[in-house]
Amino acid sequence: MNAINDSAISKFLKLESASGIILMAMAVLAMIIANSSGSSYYNLLLDTPVEVKIGNLEIAKPLLLWINDGLMALFFFLVGLELKRELVEGELSNPKNIVLPAIGAIGGMAFPAMIYLYFNHSDPVSAAGWAIPAATDIAFALGVLSLLGSRVPVSLKVFLTSLAIFDDIGAIVIIAIFYTSKLSLTSLMFAAACLPILYVLNRKGVDSRSPYMFIGLLMWVSMLKSGVHATLAGVLLALFIPIHPKGENQPSLLKTWEHDLHFLVAFIVLPVFAFANAGIDLRGVSSDVLFHDVPVGVALGLIIGKQVGIFGLCGLAIKLGLTAFPKGINWGTLYGVSALCGIGFTMSLFVGSLAFEETEVNLLFDERLGIIVGSLISGVIGFVTLNYALKNNEKGG
Repeated sequence: MNAINDSAISKFLKLESASGIILMAMAVLAMIIANSSGSSYYNLLLDTPVEVKIGNLEIAKPLLLWINDGLMALFFFLVGLELKRELVEGELSNPKNIVLPAIGAIGGMAFPAMIYLYFNHSDPVSAAGWAIPAATDIAFALGVLSLLGSRVPVSLKVFLTSLAIFDDIGAIVIIAIFYTSKLSLTSLMFAAACLPILYVLNRKGVDSRSPYMFIGLLMWVSMLKSGVHATLAGVLLALFIPIHPKGENQPSLLKTWEHDLHFLVAFIVLPVFAFANAGIDLRGVSSDVLFHDVPVGVALGLIIGKQVGIFGLCGLAIKLGLTAFPKGINWGTLYGVSALCGIGFTMSLFVGSLAFEETEVNLLFDERLGIIVGSLISGVIGFVTLNYALKNNEKGG
């Protein structure tokens, strides 16, 4: 059984690492196009209106928002599936494995938010982006970690993945509470009515995808119309997918769905999202824009806040005897991973779009600039630190 689990973890980490590399390539491609003569076509593509109408029900959004609200719902659905599996029978089912990454995740969200608010608390519009540097991009982080090769112990990768899962939980809660607007109680009631139906399907052990997909689609549309961000429908749906099969020889619906979605999300959904959101036109950028409080707060939140929050709280917990280092992890590698968690690319861009997309003041440029600078510097610091720490480990230092 342990061999099977190790194989599953190995495949997952390889997939996430490869996804991180593809994400980097798509982000760079978007930047190149946005700063070339093709920038007008790039913007035209993202602003393309896409409409779906069935009777009186109409959903009309530009392509960019279909990507952010629609495709990313698949990403959050996969996050929900992974979360449920980990809590039921994975690494997070053992309370001993929860303490250190959970504490790290709390520090890694609180400190970046405080640093951001230090620079932006006086402006209510800018202050709305406080959660942007609180996110960690697991695909990017594992992509950088993969560059260090076989020297990286599996325990370090599992710790990073577990911390990112708790980080995702925090991001989901933040989106649900703080980034909703113009609530429609009627639509919200329709979305809520889907939950007892999903509960019945789960209790009866229905292992066909069709009913879950149909109810999930209804819930997504209802949430989209309600003002609560539609991607949360993906997480809620995932929590009702049965993890235990009805018969001994039957596959788990949750695990099968998770396996089937991994490739789609890792190599299509997230790269498309990165391409659509990372294109920043840097031509004519002035120092006023570069050192605006929004990009400065985001960048320093990712670079300093993540390191201080994760390394500081984890170190304090270890010193107080609340938990201990997992096998293969020491102070040097813990600091390296803390820095690596400052790569907030995908989730930070997503939260940034929620924070600023409906404001009259366009701060998306500022936010994306801070994310890219902060993530790049965090990635370099994390890579250099881990490379040095792992070399010392090999020498027995």
